[in-house]
Amino acid sequence: MKQHRLAAAVALVGLVLAGCDAQTSSVELKTPAQKASYGIGLNMGKSLAQEGMDDLDSKAVALGIEDAVGKKEARLKDEELVEAFTALQKRAEERLAKASEEAAAKGKKFLEDNAKKPGVVTTASGLQYEVVKKADGPQPKPTDVVTVHYEGKLIDGKVFDSSIERGSPIDLPVSGVIPGWVEGLQLMHVGEKYKLYIPAELAYGAQSPSPLIPANSVLVFDLELLAIKDPSKLDAEPAEPAEAPAK
Repeated sequence: MKQHRLAAAVALVGLVLAGCDAQTSSVELKTPAQKASYGIGLNMGKSLAQEGMDDLDSKAVALGIEDAVGKKEARLKDEELVEAFTALQKRAEERLAKASEEAAAKGKKFLEDNAKKPGVVTTASGLQYEVVKKADGPQPKPTDVVTVHYEGKLIDGKVFDSSIERGSPIDLPVSGVIPGWVEGLQLMHVGEKYKLYIPAELAYGAQSPSPLIPANSVLVFDLELLAIKDPSKLDAEPAEPAEAPAK
């Protein structure tokens, strides 16, 4: 149940918070166990905040851990805890739903305005693109594997993934990525650079593949098509993991 998963998450955060109270800055992070404990708390705290659970009381979390470790009697009945978890989960879901609605509205307005800009082409599917650099190379087919460089951003300019930043292009199957990429790649010629503006329905829709990408987000990609892989060499070469937007 959701409340049980939430309870487990809260407990993990509490492992780090227990005993720290207002003196968290004095906690040492020297040993592997201390560093790992901090990492657990940090990652779980980020996860909870991204799920809308950013109003948890860290002192209350620590108190619960202390009572459990000290084998003290619980201060709340099971019924009260279930009710509290349910209420917190509902509030988090309401916040996420509101954020999703806001992202959809902002995305729609962005695409409407962007479509009016010189050089921006809108296809029948709603995909928008502009050619940044033209070339005369071949165009990939759905069955091809291509080598690309890319950088993905939200409409506010926040980068969520970048092979350019990593300094390493990737190989990926044309038909194995999100619909906006499948269509965009087949428009391109090897050597070209495009900027893709991908509506949410051609990306991840109401699903969020990463905390960095809110649901219903319009995605903006700088995309360079470097090569189409030679099919005769694909079996001989180890496949590289596709870090670009998968289906």
